[in-house]
Amino acid sequence: MTESPVNSANEVTQLLVSWGKGDQQSLESLIPLVYDELRRQARRYLRRERPDHTLQSSALVHEVYVRLIDQRQANWHNRSQFFGVAAQLMRRILVDHARSRGAVKRGAGVTKLAIAEEVAAIEMQNVDLIALDTSLTKLEQIDPQQCRIVELRFFSGLSIEDTADALSISPATVKRDWAMAKAWLYREISGSPASEA
Repeated sequence: MTESPVNSANEVTQLLVSWGKGDQQSLESLIPLVYDELRRQARRYLRRERPDHTLQSSALVHEVYVRLIDQRQANWHNRSQFFGVAAQLMRRILVDHARSRGAVKRGAGVTKLAIAEEVAAIEMQNVDLIALDTSLTKLEQIDPQQCRIVELRFFSGLSIEDTADALSISPATVKRDWAMAKAWLYREISGSPASEA
């Protein structure tokens, strides 16, 4: 008999809370439960990268794991929050990877990221990862909540409801902020004036 998604989510939450309180055994029990989802998240993210990207999904997950271990005394609340943190870590790892490969300037040799239809209201398929990261950093200064919503929705692939749960806000707020963040990012990355977005 397979475990129901609700039971699995509850078990993940319980293990996260225990791990946050310092129980390392909980982390060892947690990893097998979340590994497949982290791999899916990494594959989803890497599918948007250029075809010759050198980082593989398993390497990305392992790097996230190493960084998660360093999250000492994290105040874990639930599964959605965990995957949101994982999405932030994946974003940072990929940006660091792009920068280390010499992709400092926009233009030739820049790491490209195909923006999903959900983010780009209009065609905006190949955006460089560093430009997206720079734009998200600006958005975080303007509206941290919108930045978190983009990370959770775009990078983690969380639903509106899971994003709302992770951020302890209403689904209606997520929908509104998601729409505003998409428009802002489109204008910021494409250089289009506000009236065109």
